[in-house]
Amino acid sequence: MRIDEILSRGGEPAFSFEFFPPKTPEGESNLYRALTELKPLDPAYVSVTYGAGGSTRDKTLEIVQRIKEEFDLEAMAHFTCVEQTTDEIEATLARMRAAGIENVLALRGDPPQGQSEWTKTEGGLEYSHELVRLIRAEHPFAVGAACFPETHIHATSADDDLRYLKEKVDAGVDFLITQMFFHNDLYFDFVERARAIGIEVPIIPGIWPITNVAQIKRVTELCAATIRPDLLAELEARRDEPEAALDFGVAYATLQSEELLREGAPGIHFYTLNRSPATRAILGALKLHRPWLQASGSISSASATRGEPSGAS
Repeated sequence: MRIDEILSRGGEPAFSFEFFPPKTPEGESNLYRALTELKPLDPAYVSVTYGAGGSTRDKTLEIVQRIKEEFDLEAMAHFTCVEQTTDEIEATLARMRAAGIENVLALRGDPPQGQSEWTKTEGGLEYSHELVRLIRAEHPFAVGAACFPETHIHATSADDDLRYLKEKVDAGVDFLITQMFFHNDLYFDFVERARAIGIEVPIIPGIWPITNVAQIKRVTELCAATIRPDLLAELEARRDEPEAALDFGVAYATLQSEELLREGAPGIHFYTLNRSPATRAILGALKLHRPWLQASGSISSASATRGEPSGAS
């Protein structure tokens, strides 16, 4: 089923999980074990990332197809234009379509391994909005795209980043998924600014449950996500206590998700790292508590579906 159709149904929020193609047999076992353990939570869909430089192209498609066929879950393939000509992009999209894939997350992609600067492939595409337009013109996929509450790391300014996002949405994007963030005011402010320039598609918050202090510090440095001093102090206090850090991370992500849903977010996209315990705990608590039923009366059902939170500041 198309994700834009899932998001338009209303009712419960759309919960989704993100996985990455493993590099080892042990990693593959972890992935499918996590899928088995998460399936009873009935996610609206799952997504599978695309390695740097398109390095996992075949593996991504293989996993997405297997998730659909063996796990009976809707699955979305991430897709980039890195190191592909337009003809190669078209051929891969045709393979995806033949495999029964209905959803694509269209990304420009990071530079290939060993390169620090993005360089357009000769005969290929340079910008993600070009990829979106190509997909929309020739294929019946629901098209998602990424967005950045704290601004893309390579953007010249927050305003420019939003203008580029608007161009991408106007090219045919059906929904957006945010990069991780750890303070909800960043999401609320971003949605308010996006709506102000005419971006009306659903904006799904991406939540990364903190399970390892050193890891999250490294990841946030790479993508320029912010960890406020008070949150960082709590994490540092648990640096040498892995179980305590995990428990705190689950509690924090649960509180984050609860507020987002209460304020009208259309769902939560969990970055699972191919493991299930943290996400299972968070989503299990959310489904028991159902914070979306406590949404402010000032949010109409239509705006809640769009992901337009109230109280944004």
